[in-house]
Amino acid sequence: MAYFRDKFRSIFQINDTPRRIAMAFAIGVFLGISPFLGIHYIGAIFLTWFFRLNRLVAVVGVSVNNPWTIVPISSFCVWIGAKMIGIKQVLPEVDWKNMTLTHIIGKLTDMDNLIALVNKLMPLIKAFFAGSLVVCTFSAIASYFIIYNLATRYKRVRKCPTN
Repeated sequence: MAYFRDKFRSIFQINDTPRRIAMAFAIGVFLGISPFLGIHYIGAIFLTWFFRLNRLVAVVGVSVNNPWTIVPISSFCVWIGAKMIGIKQVLPEVDWKNMTLTHIIGKLTDMDNLIALVNKLMPLIKAFFAGSLVVCTFSAIASYFIIYNLATRYKRVRKCPTN
């Protein structure tokens, strides 16, 4: 826990204004929680490069969604999305007794079965996308103000010249 606390604290020591630190962090949080799995870090690095913000701060923001938090965050996003869209049952019924690795591979290699699986999972996918977009937007806005206030206090206490 001390390791993460020290890494989080290190973003305030960056020689930049609190506004720019908060903006980079908020971009990272937005992309970290966004439904576009697999491009979180790439998107954060690109956007911070584009807006000339600190990449390290954005990577710390993206890391809010990590192996320890991805299940609760994604579950919350699906729950929010299901409530927004009005989906009553997000997950399809699963026959766990007949579930084997061979069965799963067979389902995924046959195109008709794969399309049927995607159609069954469509309520889950829709809920995840809708909920993630809402949660990442609100999280980014909240994180901007939180980090801005913390960075302002930190720089005031340390009397950094970029205050």
